[in-house]
Amino acid sequence: MKPQSSDTPQEIEEIILQGYRRMSPAEKLSIVGDLNQAAQEMALARIRVQYGPNLSEREERLRLAALWLDREIMVRVFNWDPEIEGY
Repeated sequence: MKPQSSDTPQEIEEIILQGYRRMSPAEKLSIVGDLNQAAQEMALARIRVQYGPNLSEREERLRLAALWLDREIMVRVFNWDPEIEGY
């Protein structure tokens, strides 16, 4: 099997993969949800540093959404142009 990571020994990778194989689909989905939540929290932290801590919740959410949705959707649905307002 081809290693997934260059800095992890292959025997450790196999242990990790065996653990994933034993997980139920619900457990795997929960992990994906947790990782997505962590990514969003990191993105929000970057937004707060870049634009200041006093943003409204709406503006934080719009800037966060602009990282995942394309410009056309942001403008059409939210009347928010990320190219003008920023991400």
